[in-house]
Amino acid sequence: MRLTLFDLDGTLLPIDSDHAFGEFVVHLGWADPQEHGRRNDEFFRDYQAGRLDMGKYIDFATAAWRGRAAAELDIASSRFMAEVIAPAMRQPASALVERHRRRGDRMAIVTATNDFVTRPIAQAFGIDNLIATELERDASGRVTGRIHGVPALREGKIERVRDWLSAQGESLSTFDEITFYSDSTNDLPLLEQVTHPVATNPGPALAEIAASRGWPILKLFE
Repeated sequence: MRLTLFDLDGTLLPIDSDHAFGEFVVHLGWADPQEHGRRNDEFFRDYQAGRLDMGKYIDFATAAWRGRAAAELDIASSRFMAEVIAPAMRQPASALVERHRRRGDRMAIVTATNDFVTRPIAQAFGIDNLIATELERDASGRVTGRIHGVPALREGKIERVRDWLSAQGESLSTFDEITFYSDSTNDLPLLEQVTHPVATNPGPALAEIAASRGWPILKLFE
């Protein structure tokens, strides 16, 4: 049995969908361009440096839209997919997913970006299983600005993957081969847990680690 896990932003996509959605809410006129843009960039730098406070980020990232009607959010999500994500989807990434599908692998996207932003993206890649940072919702289904459960960030990705498998009566040891594609040093904890770690479109820090450990380096977007 084979399990294949994909990070999303910077890995299957050449953009960061979380940061891009922050820019998109400004485009929609839902947030102040200067202040929202400044804080969005600041949180993104914190993520890249491995010091992101996910709770504070989720509160910020959802503040501009969480009070809006569900129908309005559905329209915004569809526009974001059409205007931002679809143009960013590249054939080599889709071909990689398809190659693992043809092998019969169990597949999942494992991403720190929240489920509201990423569920349509996972569907666009044809991947049924999404392990994302889940947004807390109240009794009426509205996003509260808090995280539900463990965020899928750093060590949290390991916990979330284990919980997902446990719910199906499985564990990491169930699989003979586990592949994980990621571009980020934030994902080192999970990369170190799998049998086949692949540094994908890596930044300099992850590329250096991969080279020193003999991990394959894959560049999808050259």
